Amino acid sequence: MREFKKLTPYREALRLVLDDLKEITDVEEVSLDDALGRVLAENIVSPIDSPPFDRSAVDGYALRAEDTFQAREYRPVELKVIDEIVAGDESEARVGPGTAVKLMTGSKMPEGANAVLMQEMAEREGDVIRVLRPVAPGQNVAFAGEDVKRGEVLLRKGHVLRPQDLALLKSVGFRSVRVKRKPLVGIIVTGDELIEEFDEDAIRAGKILESNSVMLRGLVRQYFGEPVFYGVVPDDEERIRNAIETAKGECDIVLVTGGSAFGDKDFAHRFVKLLFHGTTIKPGRPIGYGERVFVMSGYPAAVFTQFHLYVKHALAKLVGARDYEVRVRARLAEKVPSQLGRHEFIKVRYEDGVARPIRKKGSGIISALVESNGYIEIPEDSEGYLEGETVEVSLY
Repeated sequence: MREFKKLTPYREALRLVLDDLKEITDVEEVSLDDALGRVLAENIVSPIDSPPFDRSAVDGYALRAEDTFQAREYRPVELKVIDEIVAGDESEARVGPGTAVKLMTGSKMPEGANAVLMQEMAEREGDVIRVLRPVAPGQNVAFAGEDVKRGEVLLRKGHVLRPQDLALLKSVGFRSVRVKRKPLVGIIVTGDELIEEFDEDAIRAGKILESNSVMLRGLVRQYFGEPVFYGVVPDDEERIRNAIETAKGECDIVLVTGGSAFGDKDFAHRFVKLLFHGTTIKPGRPIGYGERVFVMSGYPAAVFTQFHLYVKHALAKLVGARDYEVRVRARLAEKVPSQLGRHEFIKVRYEDGVARPIRKKGSGIISALVESNGYIEIPEDSEGYLEGETVEVSLY
């Protein structure tokens, strides 16, 4: 089998991919219920203050702080309760010297009050409370605009929406947001040896259950895209050519697994004008890219690596996503050697600040992907990391 005459350095290959792609301009409006994981198409500005009014942060009594300054447990100050309200109601009473209003957490502060005494700090008899401790002006009060101010930019274009972001948007009155259209990602799996359904006789005869498609569909959905599966295509030149042309015409990018090396039936790379073919990454060296098509390996672990090192960044470019990777610093549990000239993708299990490399090796070992929850990268100019060294882990 022919070998690669030249391997494109990883960073150079990634730059070629990103320079070749243009950000999608299509925008759609979706409800907050459907916005999780979507990428904002515009800055979001708050139309109101939040909270919209001064409100109590505790259950207790709204009062004038200066009326409590002399209060002690052995010499309480007495105040008259002139009203009682629940959250959502507004008191019409005005708090003056020597008076208080009973209220609950979240209740709007009555006029004249500037602090809230926790109910545990008072003894009550009828409409009189004995204040046992002093409170300061503003104590136990959430002021208008304390969380968000009117006109404030809450979230910026390119932000990937999380559950807490949706809560913030709902709290200031949004019911929907404008987001980037999901890129359509064509997925083509090639190989005579592959079957899609379990068949004991076929497996005994040397067939393999295909698993790349379901993994890639999940990864595409995880990273902003909408997968379009074109099925398992046998190693037939014309059928592979037709599948690639169809997918190119219908999708924003196309992923083809199998056929990226130089075997007799590795056809896929022959039908694309590639910007590069063969890179320094391990595993997954035979990847090629051109004409919005990624020609990828057939082995699942290599496909997983190629997706994380190239495809997810391509999808982020298409939708203009920012801060889409979760990275943490960790102490390496054991030495990880590498060879100069290759960019290694090392699967690790990250837990309690420690990254433990997964010992299982091989491009076809899917269980190693399951046991890991992140990866570290060793660049071409490094011979690896020492035990105890601090590394950056990208979490899946």
